[in-house]
Amino acid sequence: MTAERPSTASRLRRTAEVFGVALGLGLTSFGGPIAHLGYFRRAYVERRAWLDEHAFADLLALCQFLPGPASSQLGVAIGTRRAGILGGLAAWLGFTLPSAVALVLFGLLTEGIDLSTAGWVHGLKLAAVAVVGDAVYAMARVLAPDWPRRIVAALAAAVALLWSTPVSQVAIIAGGAIVGRFLLAPPPPRPADAEPSPVPPAFGALALGVFGALLVGLPLLRWAVDGQALAMVDAFYRTGALVFGGGHVVLPLLHSTVVDAGWVSNDAFLAGYGAAQAVPGPLFTFAAYLGTVARLPPNGVAGAVMALGAIFLPSFLLVFGVLPFWERLRRSASVRRALAGTNAAVVGILGAALVSPVGTSALGGPLDLAIAAAGFALLRSGRVSPIVVVGLCAVLAEAIAA
Repeated sequence: MTAERPSTASRLRRTAEVFGVALGLGLTSFGGPIAHLGYFRRAYVERRAWLDEHAFADLLALCQFLPGPASSQLGVAIGTRRAGILGGLAAWLGFTLPSAVALVLFGLLTEGIDLSTAGWVHGLKLAAVAVVGDAVYAMARVLAPDWPRRIVAALAAAVALLWSTPVSQVAIIAGGAIVGRFLLAPPPPRPADAEPSPVPPAFGALALGVFGALLVGLPLLRWAVDGQALAMVDAFYRTGALVFGGGHVVLPLLHSTVVDAGWVSNDAFLAGYGAAQAVPGPLFTFAAYLGTVARLPPNGVAGAVMALGAIFLPSFLLVFGVLPFWERLRRSASVRRALAGTNAAVVGILGAALVSPVGTSALGGPLDLAIAAAGFALLRSGRVSPIVVVGLCAVLAEAIAA
């Protein structure tokens, strides 16, 4: 029996709800893309039960396969699942808007400020250790409850630590899918599998077609028609379409795109990167800063909007394009076996990320470890919200640094 689609009024209410929740996450999700997954899980799985651990991990595995910012794509997928295409747009807007506005203002009002050594910024990194640790612990209990899946998770973590490249996560998840398909027992079908796809298949096929057409067509159009605006759209679109892993992986590509081309000075690039570490939300909003400080027009607010839209557009096209077919595939027993393997592999990847880069970039001594452990204990207690933990970590680190 297929679940009924919600009415238009119900979907609009859900869209507004999705925007409100995503805006709260956009204001409070410090610590980078891996930490965002922990915040998302607490907000969408634990607090609101919009989806269960398995569905969350399924979507996460899908987004890890796609190029672009995995955490932002996961938010779009969850928002789309909750309230359709408008819900996906609302989820992205709420999560992205706070950091984009902050970085545009930073680009307009300041220059040459280095926040990388600030004590409170270090505290945000310690909070990320606690948040990611909480997510790994909780997800492992559900997604790797038996020894076969624990072994898959452990092997995935080992490979992720030893082989850190932009394509390693995709290869690890693919390996988990192969192991699951042939060696793991299929999980029983879940009620969520009976839900209709929030995106019509025809729309999905159109989105994938537009993604490919822009990827091929923009460079050709740029070659035929000279113009700074078209060059910027092409450069940022290709960055969003071709980088795997998201987050910090995008920085070298952005650096070569805007600094080597002479659009942004190296000093301005590094200053903006420091500011991006100090704001919540997706690191891809760094594009808004780069569009703001570009030496040639379009720059300012117009440049920010153009760069931000171009770098995120591939994410929308890919998520909307694959969701309708993903919803069908995951009902198969063979696919469920493969997903059992990919979900265990995702636990391993997150566990490896907890060690490096999250742990190695944040933990410099016993005091750091104590602050992160205290944050983890507070989160595990279930009595303290993540934003309180973030605030406490920032205040303690700033006090120690003073």
